[in-house]
Amino acid sequence: MIVDQWELGKEDRGLAESLHIGLQEVMDPELGMNIVQLGLVRNVKIKEDDALVTMILTTPFCPYAPQLMEACRSKTEEILAIPTKIEMGREFWDRSMMEDDAVDWGLY
Repeated sequence: MIVDQWELGKEDRGLAESLHIGLQEVMDPELGMNIVQLGLVRNVKIKEDDALVTMILTTPFCPYAPQLMEACRSKTEEILAIPTKIEMGREFWDRSMMEDDAVDWGLY
């Protein structure tokens, strides 16, 4: 599970599980899949008074980037009840990053 890759302390584990479930509501409108399933949430750091989410996009020119980033930020703030910032990761997305690679897009 991708939560295991997030930089979290032991005390953050319950919050991370809630966040993992909640962020599944944030959908990529072009692909019809959520940002967790796609593996776009690469890291979450929870501090005492704020959080930082690192995410990537499926393509550098994603037309929905601002909406996806804002939806991720607001959903994270709603769940954690602390201010949240979104940081763009530098890695390029590929299908292997998906949480559940059982989806066959018929592309390969």
